[in-house]
Formats: sequence, C-alpha cells, structure tokens
Amino acid sequence: MKTIFKHIQGDKGIWAIVAILAICSFMPVYSASTNLVYVIGKGSTLGHLLKHIMLLMMGFAIIYGVHKIPYRYFSAGSVLMLPIVILLLIYTLSQGTTIDGSNASRWIQIPIVGIGFQTSTLAGLILMVYVARYLAKKKEKEIIFKESIFQLWLPIALVLVLILPANFSTTAIIFVMILMLCFVGGYPIKHLGIIVGIGMISMVFFLLIAKAFPDVMPNRVQTWQSRIENFSNKNGKEAYQVEKAKIAIATGGLFGVGPGKSVQKNFLPQSTSDFIFAIIAEEYGLIGGVFVLFTYFLLFFRFFVVIRKTTTIFGTLLVVGVGIPIIFQAFINMAVATSLFPVTGQTLPLISSGGTSIWMTCFAIGMILSVSASKEASEEDILDDNPLDILNETV
Repeated sequence: MKTIFKHIQGDKGIWAIVAILAICSFMPVYSASTNLVYVIGKGSTLGHLLKHIMLLMMGFAIIYGVHKIPYRYFSAGSVLMLPIVILLLIYTLSQGTTIDGSNASRWIQIPIVGIGFQTSTLAGLILMVYVARYLAKKKEKEIIFKESIFQLWLPIALVLVLILPANFSTTAIIFVMILMLCFVGGYPIKHLGIIVGIGMISMVFFLLIAKAFPDVMPNRVQTWQSRIENFSNKNGKEAYQVEKAKIAIATGGLFGVGPGKSVQKNFLPQSTSDFIFAIIAEEYGLIGGVFVLFTYFLLFFRFFVVIRKTTTIFGTLLVVGVGIPIIFQAFINMAVATSLFPVTGQTLPLISSGGTSIWMTCFAIGMILSVSASKEASEEDILDDNPLDILNETV
C-alpha cells in the first residue's frame, strides 16, 4: 500500500473522495441492472457490474496517467485537440438519427472494444481548457470584443452548433459553464451580455428551422418542448421516468428499503445511469441520498483547496473550468430525479454506469490533480507553449 501511495501525487482528499464515489456505485449499479437484464433482456446483473468495475478501473488508470502530466501541456494540448474534436462531432452527426431506438447522433463506436463514446462530453472538456487558456493569456491585457469573437467565441459556437442537434441539454450546460468561467476569468460583463443575447437569438432561429424542417431532426424539438411543458405545467402529465423516480424516492423514506430491494428499478428507464440517484434514495433512503450529496460537496470543497494553493492564473481557471462542471452535472442529475429540474439525460458522475461519462470525469479529475501536484511552472512557460512543440516532444 505504501508503494502505491508513493506514486500517487496531488490532493489526497480528491483521490479519497473519487474512490468513495466509485465504491458507492457498485451496489446501486448491480441492483439497478436488473432492469436491463429482465425487462430489456440484455446481459446479466453480474456482467453489468463487472463491466462497470472495468470502466472504473480504466477511469482510475486515466486519472493516474493524466495527473503525471505537467498541467502546462494541457494549455497547448487544447489548441491541438479542438480541430480533432470538431471533426469527431461532424463524424458523429453523420452516423444517422437512430440506432436501436437511441439517438445515434450522440455516439461513435470505439473499434475492437465495442464501447460507445459520446463525443460531446470530450468536446465540452476540451472547450473548457481552451477557454481557460484564452482567459489566462488575456488576464493582464484589455480584451477587445471583436478580436475575442474570432479567437474565442467562433470556435465555441462551432462546437456547440455541432452538439445542439442531438443534445440540447449538454449544449446548454457547456454554454452556461463557459459563461461562468469567462465571468471568473475577468471577461467583460457587458460583452458577456451581448454573447448571451446572440446565443438566445441563435437558439430561436435554430428552433424555427427545426420546426420548418422536422425530417432533419425527427422528434428532437418535440421532445425538448414536451419536457419543458411537463415540468412547468403543474397540471401537466409528467414524464414516465420522473413519475417512477418520485415514487422510488418516496418509497425509500429515511432509511430505505435495503440494498437490492428496489421495486421501481424494474420500471424506471435508465435506472443505471440517468436515474440512478432515485434507486439510491429508494434502497438507502434519505440518509443514502444525503451522503451522496455531501460527498459531492466535499469534492467541491477540495477543488477550492487546490485553487487556493495554485499560483498561476491558468492553473486556477483550469480547475474551475473542468472541476465545477462535474459538481454542476451531479446537482442537475439529482435535481432531475427529485423533479426540481426538467429531464436532461445527464448522468451522476462516477456513480452512473457508462464509459464516456466515467472516462471524461476521470480525465478532468486527473488534470485537477496535476495542478495540485505541480511544482509551479511560471505563467509564461505555460501560456507560451507552442502546440507544435508539444507534438515534437511526444513524437
């Protein structure tokens, strides 16, 4: 054990919290997978658990590998990765509309291993690092709005436009997180107001086009509209999964019905991913739900500990940019399960099953640990890194 700890660097609190969340996911995923086995007829409960454990082990390998990389490389790396991400998003959209009833425009299939990969999650992570780099470079300079349109907002807009047709909630969350990071990074508020206005107008324009040409994105706009209407109308018919989630949470009471004894897991779609918090609340009660919530608060606190110790602007913005979205996504997932927010399709980080969410969360955690383990390179060394130099070093 001591040998393992010698190789682990960075904030030990973050390592511990991530391990706790991963371990706490085992029983809920194992229990909720009965829905996949007996209702959908897919695999076995043990098989789903082993797959989840394998994905988590790969995730921890990602954390370990990434946290060993000096975080200055992430600055130039984001510039290199942005065109690749754009090409991946274009390829993803070209996959078609549905595969086995699911929206195929969100996923690409990883060869050999046969695991689906959601490219929008990678795109969001790369964008946050790219924005952190831009803001750090401009921290001591006056930001000229016209220049920022081409250097900052045009790449952001291109990525978001490619994500939007298949995944509105992810697009909205990424956009909100970018606005938050820009505010923290000192981007002029009056300019942010203009960007928000442009974003709202663009969204209305997109909806009008989608309404006019429904065959381009069948059922997507109708799905978004029905979710919002069902949520906002107190007398409206709630979505089936929200009803089942509320029943599961109410059934759990204070102490829960016990591990593996959930009833609603047999009726609740996405019980191992989007609505796993409802299963946790049913089986482990209010105490289990509060424990999960408290654990994410602890992770949030440790992020700020890292921020406080970081002396570079890019390091600070990097932790904010890739760390806060993890917490934000967790709270949205729990808010959806408790009917405080419309259905979004966001997973519970490090607890829900699913390779993309786990891997990208672990990649973000690895970057944060890299910042916390850094011997502090100078701001100039970080921001002056040439992407081509990074390529030469890796070849």
